[in-house]
Amino acid sequence: MFGETILAKAGRVIDACRDAGLMMVTAESCTGGLLTGALTAIPGSSEVIDRGYITYSLHGKIEMIGVPAQMLAEHGAVSAAVARAMAGGALSRCQPRIKLAVAITGVAGPGSTSPTKAAGLVYIAVAQEGRGIIEEKYEFGDIGRDEVRMASVEAALDLILQRLE
Repeated sequence: MFGETILAKAGRVIDACRDAGLMMVTAESCTGGLLTGALTAIPGSSEVIDRGYITYSLHGKIEMIGVPAQMLAEHGAVSAAVARAMAGGALSRCQPRIKLAVAITGVAGPGSTSPTKAAGLVYIAVAQEGRGIIEEKYEFGDIGRDEVRMASVEAALDLILQRLE
């Protein structure tokens, strides 16, 4: 299901979290659980992965992980602010046991219904207790729905590793 590169990076994330004694939660929109799937494809991932939220709709983001409705109205679901709120919300819902959260929101395509948010635009955020939240913006382009989603998974793994290593 996942390529060698993604599985290798997922393994590195699992090892890094295990070494640091961190449990992780995910909050995914455009990837629909693919990041969690890649992480849980690694044997022993249950020592590190607690749960994954799939918050594809606006209501899911609000109800499941506490993204403020006003923020969604002002910035839209695909924004740095919402990615940060998703990661922070997922982390806060799972504390004190969980210490790391990653969130992905974006436009997988094909095409886009927004004049300002093109297909391939993705925001990823990583929240870690005591270290705050980092986020990155990615512009993969309209390379195809599956390709944007897999590129997002790989980018999220890279961002987690950047935070942990």
